[in-house]
Amino acid sequence: MSRTRRALAVTALAACALTGVGAGPAVAVGDPLLPHPGPDGLVWVQEWTGDGGIASGGAWDGLPTVLTVACEGGGSVRVTMQSKETEVAAFSVDCPADSVGVGSATMAAGVVRPGSFTVGVDASSDAVRWALTVTQPE
Repeated sequence: MSRTRRALAVTALAACALTGVGAGPAVAVGDPLLPHPGPDGLVWVQEWTGDGGIASGGAWDGLPTVLTVACEGGGSVRVTMQSKETEVAAFSVDCPADSVGVGSATMAAGVVRPGSFTVGVDASSDAVRWALTVTQPE
């Protein structure tokens, strides 16, 4: 099984275990806020509301890592990423009521350590809808 497939399988289970800013086009409720990340993806949380996050494995320190969060519903989200108990990314995203806010952090190769990592999303209200991806572009 490839590194990507293993990571996606672990992520699918882990996403259920843990409960810059820009604006994009409006998205109808039910439409994905972020597209599937494809073969570079380690994590894709298609949709969640309120606070949440993920725990995953499969990170490799030989590639850069990109964490992207999109949200809507009014308010904001605070996003943090930890690798081996060290915070490697933290940012906030404004979540407009009538469009999609997007924020992203790119970590250089080696910043995210091999193996497991976590991402926490602290939403300003339970009405905030968000999605996230973690990719390691090759």
